[in-house]
Parts: sequence; C-alpha cells; structure tokens
Amino acid sequence: MTNKGLTFREVVRLRKSCRGFLPEPISKDMINAVLEDAQLAPSNCNLQPWLTHIVSGDKLKELSDAITRAHRDNSFTPDFTFDEKDFYGEYIDRAKAQGKVYYESLGVARGDAEGRKVAAEKNLIFFGAPHVALLFMPSFGDNVRIGGDIGMYGQTFLLSLTDHGLAGIPQTFLGMFANTIREVLGISSEFKMMFGISFGYADPNAVSNIIKMGRDPISNNVTFHQ
Repeated sequence: MTNKGLTFREVVRLRKSCRGFLPEPISKDMINAVLEDAQLAPSNCNLQPWLTHIVSGDKLKELSDAITRAHRDNSFTPDFTFDEKDFYGEYIDRAKAQGKVYYESLGVARGDAEGRKVAAEKNLIFFGAPHVALLFMPSFGDNVRIGGDIGMYGQTFLLSLTDHGLAGIPQTFLGMFANTIREVLGISSEFKMMFGISFGYADPNAVSNIIKMGRDPISNNVTFHQ
C-alpha cells in the first residue's frame, strides 16, 4: 500500500492520529525510507539533534510490559513537565472536545472510571502498532529550540508515514516513562525523551480511527501585519 502520487496538500489533509493498528510489521526498507525523509527536517544551526530509537518485535513487548508496570506503580519519570491542569481557555476546551469524541467512539461514558483506565492503557501497548519510534535529544540550555527541532522532525516523520500508506500517532504519554524506557533500551541519561510515535498499518475496523478532529480557521490564530 502506498499513497505515492498524492500532492503535498493531499498528504497533509490525509494524515491523522491513528489509534488502532494491524499487527503486520513494516519492511525494514520502508522504515528506512520514512527515516530518510524525516532526516531532511530543518533544525536550529543544522544541529540535527534527534536521536531516534525504533523498537519492534520482542523488544516492543518487553518495553510495553515495563512501562505498564511503571504506570500501575505510579512511577512517572518525565524529562519535561506536562500537566493538563495547566491548560486554560480555548486550549482546555479543545482538549476536552478531543477527549469527549475519543471516549464516545469507544463507548466509554464520562463516569466510567474503569473504561477510561482501559482506554488510557492502550497507550502502553502502542495502540497495537508493531513499531514505535522514540525521540530522544541532547540537552542544551532551556531546550526550547531543541524541542522545536524534534517537533519538526516528528511532523516530517508522520507526513512520510502517510505518504507511504502508513499511519502513526505521536504519544506524549510515553515521555512520562523516560527512565523506564532508557533502562530497557540501554540509553544514556544524558539524552532526554520528548515523545514517541507508534506506527504501522492502520486497522480499518478500529472504531477510534473514524475520528478526524477539526481545526480552527486560520483567522483565529493568524495575524497579518503590513
């Protein structure tokens, strides 16, 4: 399967976050093709600070088991702070709207604590994806510019997945287990984890894959100066 031949405009509009994957692994050649596209992402001073770890097969299962244990033990070790309680105004409104649509697609009611727990733990099995790309980075200063570089790399990676007929989902939640992931994969503590991207072939029968969140009109967030 491939989406080759689509225009850039079409690829951007086709990409969406996938929360249900087929178990079929992707060929090494195709993964390398996606990585080669992502390698062309821009970065401050051409630092190319991304350190990408692709995990598949038995190691993926080992990693899933480890972060599931950490989650159930409340052993959260993020390298960077992230708390939805900090959201406000239109930002929290968008987050709540996305959560409502997602849980409704799974048939999970607002007050169903156990159902929400089961849904949250889908993150820990990478939504059934056969591969995950974990994005690490060196630490410089306040890391804001490096974080921006990693974001551009991640978006290029995601668009390349779409162009190759694949699917992916960026998972900030995986960054909550940075120490656990470093331990399982033997990664030095000098490298900080931003997020992961689970990827593979989309499961067309996964109800959560019907979701396509909208975007505000550009008039809401763009100001032109002349």
